[in-house]
Amino acid sequence: MLDLTSPTPPAGGIFGRLDAEWAELCADTSVRAAVTDWLMTDRLADDVAAVTDSWVRMLGPEQLLAALRPGRGVLSDALTDAVLRSLLARATGHDRSSTLSARIIVQAMIPAAVRMTRGQIRSTGGRTWDGVGHMVIAALYEVARSGRIHTRPGRPAANLALDALGRVCHELAADSEPWGEDLASAEHLADPSPGPAGRAHADAIRAAAHAAGLEPGDNEEEATSSRLELLELVLEAMEYGSISRADGQAIAWHYADTPVTDAYAAQRAGTTASAWQRRRSRAVVRLKSGLRPAA
Repeated sequence: MLDLTSPTPPAGGIFGRLDAEWAELCADTSVRAAVTDWLMTDRLADDVAAVTDSWVRMLGPEQLLAALRPGRGVLSDALTDAVLRSLLARATGHDRSSTLSARIIVQAMIPAAVRMTRGQIRSTGGRTWDGVGHMVIAALYEVARSGRIHTRPGRPAANLALDALGRVCHELAADSEPWGEDLASAEHLADPSPGPAGRAHADAIRAAAHAAGLEPGDNEEEATSSRLELLELVLEAMEYGSISRADGQAIAWHYADTPVTDAYAAQRAGTTASAWQRRRSRAVVRLKSGLRPAA
């Protein structure tokens, strides 16, 4: 699983309130007992305890979150998916256990929610961080409670994120105002120089892109904003499972400031130029379909 450093949201706001609420949930003994019972019932307690170096009877929300947000080399994707599917299945009910399950899922998806919020503000314009953040969190919660995700084949986190993104795009499109494009253009009138948070985010994207092999060479020149946006989009699609690492390379290498020729890229990948071109075409289609607003 890719580990693109989570973009840091502004202090306070919806994400700050969720983190504060999460701290209270972790300290609630009834919540801790419920989490332990869930994991024991679903036969996941031993595995979660092993990878989080915890005692089975002391498992709580912190260990559950660690299982849902694995670091490199810590947890297998299989265990992460199993824990998330277990929570998603519980979230479809109508009792306190169901709402708690959905709340834990939302907490696990906050890094993705922050990235979705930033992306929608950038693409729509004229909207506040907190306003779009509320939309994203509400969409994640509604999709988690819907019951569709845990029965659908594939990576549940990817399905959840893409369904939520579709809802947000649809909602933003539905209530867009006639002057929305003017507001979006007005964003570019501000000082284009990124602040410390922007520079840190750009550094994180470049580091993740380099680790994923999306940069064709050792060029250390400063990436343009459009290049960073493309790399972030490709990295997210790879993380969600909608495109593979090779697909991401096919896109990122071709749309670089100095594009890699198909012949050279195919040679590096051990395939033919025509096969590489077909891979890129299919990858672009999958990338676009993953971002298409829900009908």
